[in-house]
Amino acid sequence: MRHPRWPREGARRAPSMAAVRALRAAARRSPGLGPAGLRALWGRRKEGREVEADGAVPEKEERSEASLIRPPPRRRSYVPPQDLQSCLESHVREVFGPAVPEDWQQAPLQETRLKHRLLARLAAELGHAVPNSQLHRMRRAGDVLGFYRSPVKDGTEIDELAAAELPPNLKIIWQQ
Repeated sequence: MRHPRWPREGARRAPSMAAVRALRAAARRSPGLGPAGLRALWGRRKEGREVEADGAVPEKEERSEASLIRPPPRRRSYVPPQDLQSCLESHVREVFGPAVPEDWQQAPLQETRLKHRLLARLAAELGHAVPNSQLHRMRRAGDVLGFYRSPVKDGTEIDELAAAELPPNLKIIWQQ
């Protein structure tokens, strides 16, 4: 049972002030548009379609082919330094202080503030940051060490595919 103050089902709501202003502007642009034309215009606006000043509904553009506007971003190359383990250990000991366990690689990164501080320092010093998509994988200092140990080549996935040994019927060509 509905409350008596609620509108009946199918009852019309009053248009918003912005909608009224838009309809008045459309009426000024098209003086030959009478009340019936305004009602039709209002009906189209409620359906969510874009309306032209003359009351016509524009056609949607169809794309016949999918195209890449630009290539995916290039990855910056990263070569791990020789003293990576000692560098990482010193940063872990600075950030965590005396709470570091005997085996520093088992230091948990559960506290978000400390995890962010450690990763920010390493990104600034090494010039290679952990991407957002991999932050949840960094649970211990050993996980961070594993991430920074892996080198990264300069290039994109398309470059890697083009350089790979592909079957003769498949070729990767990037046209800019």
